[in-house]
Amino acid sequence: MERPDNDRLSKRLTFSPERSEAIYAALAEIDAVKHAFRLTGALPPQTISRLTQSVIVTSTGASNRIEGNRLTDDEVEALYRNLRIRRFRTRDEQEVAGYLEMLELILASYRDMTLSESLILQIHRDMLVHSEKDERQRGSYKFGPNRVEAKDQSGHVVGVIFDPTPPHLTPKEMLELVEWLRWADGEGFRHPLIRIANFVFEYLAIHPFQDGNGRTSRLLTNLLMLQQGYMFTALVSHEKLIEVRKTDYYLALNRAQSSWKSDAEDIYPWLIFFLEIVREQARQALALIQSDTIDSLLSAKQLALWQWAQTRNTPVFSRKDAVEALGFPPRTIEAIIRKLFDLKRLERIGAGRATRYRVRS
Repeated sequence: MERPDNDRLSKRLTFSPERSEAIYAALAEIDAVKHAFRLTGALPPQTISRLTQSVIVTSTGASNRIEGNRLTDDEVEALYRNLRIRRFRTRDEQEVAGYLEMLELILASYRDMTLSESLILQIHRDMLVHSEKDERQRGSYKFGPNRVEAKDQSGHVVGVIFDPTPPHLTPKEMLELVEWLRWADGEGFRHPLIRIANFVFEYLAIHPFQDGNGRTSRLLTNLLMLQQGYMFTALVSHEKLIEVRKTDYYLALNRAQSSWKSDAEDIYPWLIFFLEIVREQARQALALIQSDTIDSLLSAKQLALWQWAQTRNTPVFSRKDAVEALGFPPRTIEAIIRKLFDLKRLERIGAGRATRYRVRS
């Protein structure tokens, strides 16, 4: 395949020995998990289904909250359960509903989706299909300037991060970007995750749509990673990991974009952040492989407590915490904790009324 005319996207992927060492250390760890998934075949179908459903909800909530949406994961899950029978009253619900549907489609049909400009336009259009305020712009490149702004948890703008490509140059630069990725994939240029990170960075720098660019970029990330064989993408939410590190996300983009299109482009801040997110995603996926056999040993209530303990923000919990969170009788909670302790999944801290528990590392 002929090398694309715009070789700027390739030139910036040359790094110093020190940076290369950090990049390839992360890649080696990520690919070890990728191969582990391949060697173990697949997790039990019921486990995959459960985790994928959870990722759809968690990723949708996180990706939209990064942009100022206010729906909690519980509210997103309730909407997901009623997705086909409800009208979406608020802007937040409209945005979440479209993302839910688009992510579900990508996870189910990524093998049949060939990256192209028309696909990117379709993903943007369908992601915003329920959003009344976006009727004019969905599925079309931007028609006016669109600054990249940082927003706080309330959706208020707290700063301008970047001024992207002007509207009249957007179609040309998007065509060049898609052609570059097609060439890089065909030639095996650099590692697949470096190609994906480079594509996503350039996409966000161009900022091709009037609104919805960040959300579309995260949907595209899911698509490209699945197509490159990173199957744990469907089991652990990278959007949630970005939400947790939202400040670092904007900082990495800002640092890399400050040299965009200069003679000395430095994409490393973004690339290493992207790889750190995927590495954490891989680590959590590996933990799923190593702990999944416990599923077959636990009842539904036992499994509920185990999953709750694993996903808590605070690792240490008491019996009272579990009773209040799960609504099970104290004796049931006590029996479940004893079971998980006997299976060496929990460790005990303290004694008597001060007894606490945490997941064994």
